[in-house]
Amino acid sequence: MAAPVCSTGWRKYLLWLAHEHLEFRIPEIQSIAQAVGSPLEICDTDYDIKSHPFVELRLPSEEDARKIIGRSFLSRCLLELWGTGQTAEELHKVLRDYPTELSVPYMRQDTSFRYQVAAFGKTLTMRRKKDIIDALDFLPFQGRVDLKNAEHTFYVLEDYGDDPTKTPEEPYRTFFGRWIGDGQRKLIDKYAVRKRHHIGETSMDAGLSFVMANMAATRRNAVVFDPFVGTGSLLVSSAHFGSYVLGTDIDSHIIHGWGRSTRHNKKWRGEDENIRANLRQYGLEHLYLDVLVSDAARSVWRPCQLFDAIITDPPYGIREASQRLGTKDNNFVREEDCEVQSPTKTAYTLSDLLTDLLNYAAKHLVVNGRLVYWLPVYRPDYTEKILPRHPCLRLVSNCEQVLSTDISRRLICMEKVRDYQESDSAEIVVNPYREHNAIRDKYLLLAKEKKLKQRTKKDAQTKRTSSNSPTQET
Repeated sequence: MAAPVCSTGWRKYLLWLAHEHLEFRIPEIQSIAQAVGSPLEICDTDYDIKSHPFVELRLPSEEDARKIIGRSFLSRCLLELWGTGQTAEELHKVLRDYPTELSVPYMRQDTSFRYQVAAFGKTLTMRRKKDIIDALDFLPFQGRVDLKNAEHTFYVLEDYGDDPTKTPEEPYRTFFGRWIGDGQRKLIDKYAVRKRHHIGETSMDAGLSFVMANMAATRRNAVVFDPFVGTGSLLVSSAHFGSYVLGTDIDSHIIHGWGRSTRHNKKWRGEDENIRANLRQYGLEHLYLDVLVSDAARSVWRPCQLFDAIITDPPYGIREASQRLGTKDNNFVREEDCEVQSPTKTAYTLSDLLTDLLNYAAKHLVVNGRLVYWLPVYRPDYTEKILPRHPCLRLVSNCEQVLSTDISRRLICMEKVRDYQESDSAEIVVNPYREHNAIRDKYLLLAKEKKLKQRTKKDAQTKRTSSNSPTQET
């Protein structure tokens, strides 16, 4: 049973989440609430929110609810929750007791309405949907039914669980509510990487790019920076929310769009194939500040607070080399080398990269600004102790995207809590992570072992086929 109005005057809402990137969904909603300036409470529930898509929220107003669902890329829709029950009878009792003063505006004769019936974990037949709707005849709707352009849409949502081998006959729980708005999942196809003017081998997936921008609480007129900008996927998603965007990268070819193309059946990049063109493609060029060829290990900025958010996908040394300016024997670059197009570069270990990134964020983020970045890990060795820490930065969320049985990457979101001091650099903790400087070697070793197993299996199948085939007489 769900009370429609809390003691604080806040309304209850039901969030229907997309069933993907399960660990990311709640942190995204919480970050969006911060970005739009709306207080948010997640109600206590018996559900495991990692395996079920329905979450009850408390929000102060419908306006706040629309702002939040209007930015989410991991939500399907948001409902004003009128009632919930473990059985149909229990739900109907709650709906009969729903306060009249709250339901009357949506039941007048001069309005139109419609029902939508959906389920999680089971495909409902048309007969089942009709029976559910017919059972709601006791609701005193006086308006006309309009299946296409109704003023008010009411959802009945049934939850059958996420185990396809044990689907029950009746749902575990049923929800009823008034539709408030849909999530922004339709935009994922519009911004798909395959449709971009400028792409590379490591261009970030559009959906995850938007999730990262939401995690960073990007907002209108904020300044967002990516120190490993690549082809600018994260700049596009941040600019979509109205932020001014800026980036750097050590690779001049990817910054300027020079050299060979990564597209199929295309040898060289076009003249206007660059990051600015990507933003122009979506009408966001007015939010493009610039991109610079620069080494992230050497800040080009004055030591002051410049950015509202730093969002990045650092190179791990697997598909893209992790490099910094310098030589193999000594870590410096001659002055004359800086004047040429491709100065001398050396390996940039992941632990050094993380140390520099966290210090970079501590120096250049505004207080309450956020750092969002991907951290590759070897899953058998992972513990929270290996997460880099900095005295100026507070861990907000830590979500895993599994890439294989042994390799994953974790989306780390940190928030700056105080001003940077020179002594803070000595307190940064990344030492436990140094053993993972070999993440590339572990990844390649696992890939080699997998390839060897596949080859052995194929050879065994070939041998069995040969032994079973009849021999030819000579």
